[in-house]
Amino acid sequence: MLRDKLNQEMKAAMRAKETRKLSTIRLVLAAIKEKDIELRTANADDRDDDAVITDILSKMVKQRNDSIKAYEEAGRCELAEREREEIGTIQEFLPKQLTDAEVEAACREVVAEIGAEGLKDIGRCMAVLKERYAGQMDFAKASGTIKKLLS
Repeated sequence: MLRDKLNQEMKAAMRAKETRKLSTIRLVLAAIKEKDIELRTANADDRDDDAVITDILSKMVKQRNDSIKAYEEAGRCELAEREREEIGTIQEFLPKQLTDAEVEAACREVVAEIGAEGLKDIGRCMAVLKERYAGQMDFAKASGTIKKLLS
């Protein structure tokens, strides 16, 4: 389980005195606890814990990429570098990301499988991709690929 791996890595970072890695893992664990509380009130017992954690990690990487862009535009390269380090730590816990060619192949497969014919089927294609490849691909790129395939 990802939760156990995160806790083990946090302990290892404490022992090794890796402060940046430790603070990043603590941020991740705090986000997970926040989501646990949210789901507890929503009474979602049928959720897959690793899928929820993977979703949180993907969102955190996306937030950091947005921050890097903003910091670089503002000339704050040291802050952008710190965000890159955090992304590296977070990505240790994410599944391997698919290459652009693999994303295109997956999109072609889904389009053929569900018989998508036009732009109105993008939502159905994206739902299947998100179910199968959660945390493994950039869905914005996948959406663009599907749009090209269907137009």
